[in-house]
Amino acid sequence: MHLPRSPLRRSAAWTAAALVAAAVLTGPPAAAAGAVPTATVDSALTDAVDAGGEASFFVVLKDRADLSGVKKQKTHAAKARAAYKQLRAHADATQRSLTAFLDREKVGHEEYWIANAVKVHGGRDLVERLAKRADVASIVKEQHYALDDVEAADGRITPSRTATAGTAATADAAATPEWGIADINADDVWNGYDDRGEGIVIANVDSGVQFDHPDLVAQYRGNNGTGGFTHDYNWYDPTGECGTGGVPCDNNGHGTHTMGTMVGANGIGVAPNAKWIAAKGCESSSCSDESLLAAGQWILAPTDHNGRNPRPDLAPNIVNNSWGGGNTTFYQDIVEAWNASGIFEAFAAGNDGDGRTCSTTRAPGAQAPAYGVGAYDVSGKIANFSGFGPSLVDGSMKPNISAPGVNIRSTWPGSSYNTINGTSMATPHVAGAVALLWSAAPSLIGKIDETRALLNQGARDVDDTHCGGTAGTNNVWGEGRLDILASVEKAPHTAVTVTGKVTDQDTGAAVSGVGVKATSADTGARSVTTGSDGGYRLSLPPGTYDFALSGYGYAPRTVTGVRLTTGTPLIQDVALTAAPSHRVTGTVLDVTGEALPGATVELSGSPLATVTTDAKGAYTFAKVAEGSYGLVVKPAAPVLCNGVHNGTVTVGTADLTQNVQVPNRTDHSGNSCAPAAYSWIAGSKKVALTGDEDSAKVTLPFPVEHYGVSYTSASVTTDGLLNFLSPRVGDYGNTVLPTTGANGVRGVVAPLWDDLTLDRKSSVQTATTGTTGNRRFAVVWNDAAYADGTSGRSTFEIVFDEATGAVTLQYKSVADKGAGATVGIADQSGADALQYAYNQPVLTAGTAVRFSQGAK
Repeated sequence: MHLPRSPLRRSAAWTAAALVAAAVLTGPPAAAAGAVPTATVDSALTDAVDAGGEASFFVVLKDRADLSGVKKQKTHAAKARAAYKQLRAHADATQRSLTAFLDREKVGHEEYWIANAVKVHGGRDLVERLAKRADVASIVKEQHYALDDVEAADGRITPSRTATAGTAATADAAATPEWGIADINADDVWNGYDDRGEGIVIANVDSGVQFDHPDLVAQYRGNNGTGGFTHDYNWYDPTGECGTGGVPCDNNGHGTHTMGTMVGANGIGVAPNAKWIAAKGCESSSCSDESLLAAGQWILAPTDHNGRNPRPDLAPNIVNNSWGGGNTTFYQDIVEAWNASGIFEAFAAGNDGDGRTCSTTRAPGAQAPAYGVGAYDVSGKIANFSGFGPSLVDGSMKPNISAPGVNIRSTWPGSSYNTINGTSMATPHVAGAVALLWSAAPSLIGKIDETRALLNQGARDVDDTHCGGTAGTNNVWGEGRLDILASVEKAPHTAVTVTGKVTDQDTGAAVSGVGVKATSADTGARSVTTGSDGGYRLSLPPGTYDFALSGYGYAPRTVTGVRLTTGTPLIQDVALTAAPSHRVTGTVLDVTGEALPGATVELSGSPLATVTTDAKGAYTFAKVAEGSYGLVVKPAAPVLCNGVHNGTVTVGTADLTQNVQVPNRTDHSGNSCAPAAYSWIAGSKKVALTGDEDSAKVTLPFPVEHYGVSYTSASVTTDGLLNFLSPRVGDYGNTVLPTTGANGVRGVVAPLWDDLTLDRKSSVQTATTGTTGNRRFAVVWNDAAYADGTSGRSTFEIVFDEATGAVTLQYKSVADKGAGATVGIADQSGADALQYAYNQPVLTAGTAVRFSQGAK
């Protein structure tokens, strides 16, 4: 399932823009006023902003980070850390002048470090001014790529075996491999080399994954063992489609299917013992540049579910990309960053072929730095939809290789299976094959050129030169049909196999779910988890290792200084000592210090089910094994200003009482909210604002900071909004915050955003109190009515505090307790916000909410 050709009209200028964006040339500082244009502008953007229109677009800088030193790092983790550090520092330095200009112009923006690009929203004047900057290479309209409609090749979706969430269905060693698995000889690698991808981590950028699918749950890196999950650093959703809880989902099916082909159990996947993580770069049936860029950054430096605290050392080894379309602008930069970091990437070549026409591959798979994959069927015939080269982007040979992509059966949301077609289905065969290769020959891990060469050498040639090339390498098949057995056989076999069994010290029983981590200063770390029989297997380069073993209910154990020599396999059995268990109890308080009922309490790193606080905020875990755990407390809806507590707890030799007060909720910019003392300020100066869906500008008596930008005026609307950027929102139906897109709400304070109207009984007023340095400025909506006929009226206000920089929302009266309103603040780019409520009846008369927005 691949993205179709972009419908945007192409031009020489657009193509140049795309290529410059991909190359990101080095350039001088910003030009002086009046300088001639230096940047190319996407013709689609020009069309969008003509006649006064506005659009979201990316400003791509010329300067590019030097990643040549990254490849010199020894280990996978060291390479990822070095790449992240270099890219982030370079973007911070080179974007500073541009973002300062945008702040002065009161233009919202979102920065991306992996492509050195800044997303903004504006009109023709802004585009023209940006194009005159000497530090700008190109300006490109944001694109959205529609996923193909999902069509079951056999006309039906079939159910899977049942399994308890958090555990894997019993693996069937005799399960017949799917035809694609057998065709690339993956099952021969399993049997001949006892290799199923152990110790390798695969990711996908796709529509998401059903993490607890019976054939995927055991391989999920976020699976803690026997029921608990840690989704931070293992799952990321920049689209927001899966909700705020940080739990993986797949609202399309495509991502679950591609992940199954890579790591699915019971004959479904190529590398069924590899681990997986995922980034949701596609909203549902489409993928936006914004989400794809954020996902690309996360692959190199995984974060928690809030997008914070990056850990490049947890980057995957391999990433599958079964999407594309047209001539994607930014992903060449991301591909090159991944490659420099030792992350192998595979891209679908596209489904725009017709079996004859050449140059139908689509970017990013059509770009030279990417490893593009074509598709063929069970009879060995190239699929009629598979894209052919040569590439229209840069003339390179495409695809690079071909793999099974017709009638591919794999996992599907709902713990089901589906059989579908596409180069999207061929690509994960290649990603999974690399996992087998790197597991069997770990000296190749992170060596992209050498790995590609082995895949190419092992491929079975297919003679079709009608689009150019030779019998061995051509623009229809690339290097030919994937054969991972041949590639593994050609690989260097210097690795040492370490096998063993982990047992209980007292009973001798096998212990499953124990993490076995082997670490070497020269080769880095590799990890596996013991199976149901307590067994584990790792293939490691020769050297000296420390083995760390840890699992719930057992004291950790470390075996140090283990010397591994080529040709001498090691059997290393380890017995663990069971840890005693104790009772853990406590009380959860909200941000005001009151009991917080309904909150979920989780001991991450344990298999224990979450518990819920009672009416008094109390919780209890009856038996917890001694050890250290993450303590995660999540408030129940309505969340209001209560944030998520992420702490740690150590269970020692006795019962433990651990009380928790949840923190204030914050947004990505660090702004927080909290209930405040009510202190009403009556309006004194009338604003010329009446009727429905209108706005008026007010002058602020002192500069007000909003997400780091200072303002001296703002627009007030009839619909309970104050906007720092534009006099009208454009769409007066309230939405969640943040909200993006052409009608996204940017740079606002929303005390009561609803479809309000100001009639003869209503008014908007302002008032200023206090002396210079300690002034407070209020914008007051008096007796606002509801346009939809909702009974009652609402009186509310925004109060800006000069001394602290805080903004307080106060409510004198609220009809229906705000059941249809949005309350909160949003930044100037539409990417960050702190929402207090959305369509929830939580506002009462005589209350106030304070945001530490710009607090000093």
